Amino acid sequence: MALAPLATVDDLEARGLAVDAAETNIVNVYLRVASAAVREAAGTAISRTTSTITLEGESGQRLTLPGPPIVSVDVVTVDGRPVTDWRLRSGRLWRAAGWTGCEPSDIEVTYTHGLAEVPEDIVDLVCRMAAAALVAYRSEDGGTGLAADKEVTSERLGDWSVTYGADGRITEMELPQHWRERLAARFGGGITALRSR
Repeated sequence: MALAPLATVDDLEARGLAVDAAETNIVNVYLRVASAAVREAAGTAISRTTSTITLEGESGQRLTLPGPPIVSVDVVTVDGRPVTDWRLRSGRLWRAAGWTGCEPSDIEVTYTHGLAEVPEDIVDLVCRMAAAALVAYRSEDGGTGLAADKEVTSERLGDWSVTYGADGRITEMELPQHWRERLAARFGGGITALRSR
């Protein structure tokens, strides 16, 4: 099951962007794509979901689960065998017997994690990305304004001339490095192999 976008058309309109009824479908696409980019940079779903992940067993008794906060753990298996002798403590699984034996082990965990409500700054980031894409879409007939944007780096008036440069972005959906680092630091930015159900 796909995760809901981190922001909605209503969130965009609350920020002053009027969305025509004929644009609703394309705006929802932009919101989904922007949400996916933000989640990828964060390394987690951000919003509350249930996921099944596979981790390599760590030596020791504690196993850290990605995607905090961890709400609950439903099922844990070690190399395909269900185990129940674990406890959830501070977002990590504790097990007296540890998580690996003489050989590496695969730990599969089905758990509920993430925030019940998406933080306003994340909603705003997704809205800004979707709004930038919508503005590009509106700038040319047929959406051709979505092509890679080049900025004017110099102009001359006599015998008019213009020089274009690019900021390295292909689309409005690419997050700058500082945002990637900020999201990774805030949300743990680790495992991207989350499989939601």
